[in-house]
Amino acid sequence: MQTTDHLDEIQDLNLAYLLLAQRLLNEDRSAAMFRLKIDDDMADLIASLNASQLTTLSRTNQLLCHFGHDAAERLRQVVENPRDNGLSRFHASLLMAGQGKMSPLSGGGV
Repeated sequence: MQTTDHLDEIQDLNLAYLLLAQRLLNEDRSAAMFRLKIDDDMADLIASLNASQLTTLSRTNQLLCHFGHDAAERLRQVVENPRDNGLSRFHASLLMAGQGKMSPLSGGGV
């Protein structure tokens, strides 16, 4: 795959992430902030972006979203969970929710 292909995919992912974040914030702000691990200021900013601003922001060559886990061990616990399927989703949610809020657009977690 060529570098331009990667860049196009990053930009597509950025736009999809921003659109999803806006939709989540509009539907249930508190839950969205928790899931996105963002604070009030970031939630206000993302929710206020118009289509042109979303497009401009998505065109960066860096991912705006990234793993919100500070240790690979936490991810390993989620993917290698020996619990049955009924509890594994709940356990994964607890593990991932244990991380503190960090802004995805300011270089923090998510």
